[in-house]
Amino acid sequence: MKDKQVIVMKFRQNLVLVVIGMLLLTACGQKGIENPLDYPVNEFSATTEENKSFDINDLEGKIWLADFIFTNCPDVCPPMTANMLKLQKMVKEEGLENVEFVSFSVDPSVDTPEKLTEYQENYGLDSNNWTFLTGYSQEKIENYARETFKTLVKKPENTENQVIHQTYFYLVGPDGKIKKSYDGYQEVPYEEIMKDIQVLQ
Repeated sequence: MKDKQVIVMKFRQNLVLVVIGMLLLTACGQKGIENPLDYPVNEFSATTEENKSFDINDLEGKIWLADFIFTNCPDVCPPMTANMLKLQKMVKEEGLENVEFVSFSVDPSVDTPEKLTEYQENYGLDSNNWTFLTGYSQEKIENYARETFKTLVKKPENTENQVIHQTYFYLVGPDGKIKKSYDGYQEVPYEEIMKDIQVLQ
């Protein structure tokens, strides 16, 4: 009889340990982003809209959301910037810290710091945590976008003021790796992006 009781007690103890272990694993899983891309962000050097030097070290340890735009863009860039602005406001409303927004110009020969400042001012955004970048060659940004963000940027030789580029937002974690990409143009998953930013806090 005693042997039976011992066996039952051991079974219950083991069962409790298994359940606790499963709960701990589940809790740990909730702390990270599910199926992250984890593409490392390569080094870059650029110039801001304030005509200051800027590189990957300025984003070290930060959570940041990036996109690719240009000031002469007649169609997708204005809504992308408006959508990013909405996210900036949501981040501020939630009181989230250590979050930056970065917009790479894909037309650097046209987008001078002055033009980027004018573009920025048109949207009334907060420049304290949103930086617009230029100051590199067209070839450099095309290669950088392809190699780091796995995205297309191409300025056709037969056009002076148009650039082909994709319309994604990219979330980068404090570890300097790209975690996810999202539609930044039409069907922006605002709540999903905010949730992912909070997970990385």
